[in-house]
Amino acid sequence: MRVLAALAVVACAACSVIEQPSGLIPRWTTAWKQVATTNDRQRLADWRSNFLSAVDAAKKAGHGADIAQEGPLFDPDSTTGPAGIPNGLFRCRLFKIGSKPSTGSPAYLAGAPSLCRVKAQRGLQRFNKYGGQQRYVGLIFPGDAVHQVFLGTLVLGDESRALQYGQDELRDSAGYVDRIGSNRWRIVMPQPHFESLLDVIELVPISSGESR
Repeated sequence: MRVLAALAVVACAACSVIEQPSGLIPRWTTAWKQVATTNDRQRLADWRSNFLSAVDAAKKAGHGADIAQEGPLFDPDSTTGPAGIPNGLFRCRLFKIGSKPSTGSPAYLAGAPSLCRVKAQRGLQRFNKYGGQQRYVGLIFPGDAVHQVFLGTLVLGDESRALQYGQDELRDSAGYVDRIGSNRWRIVMPQPHFESLLDVIELVPISSGESR
């Protein structure tokens, strides 16, 4: 619990580290289909087949035990619903599954735990991942009965400014937010532009400790 409390303090200090565009999207709307680029619409449409292909690639590369250890996190059909992630601070981990050809990236990479925050913003939710070389900033939109939709951008390395969604296709990120346990959520981002075939962020509310 002391570690979690320390993370919360770090989070509050980190919340202003990344300078963010005031709107994050060019024109404010709560309908994700009015915002998503053509490329991201396709990535979201193909999410399940991409999910399965990425997990299969990781297993073939010898990471079957790593995949199995995380239980429902790497099962595309493990969503429990209903849709909706609560606002608050989360312990989060970024997983990169599968490897793009010629990148030399590992087929399975589990990032160190970091801190994420979800907060209300004008009828939507804003998401921030703090820490690490790849940090996500974006909005969570209503989706269907079991999924919300994340649209955002990627902040790399020591950058301190996030681009507006849609300004740079290579930085645009799109995924589904779903619940996979009583106190466990994930963001599934198919076909990311860098390194992997699938990015998954696991989120566990800090107030609930490590419950799964």
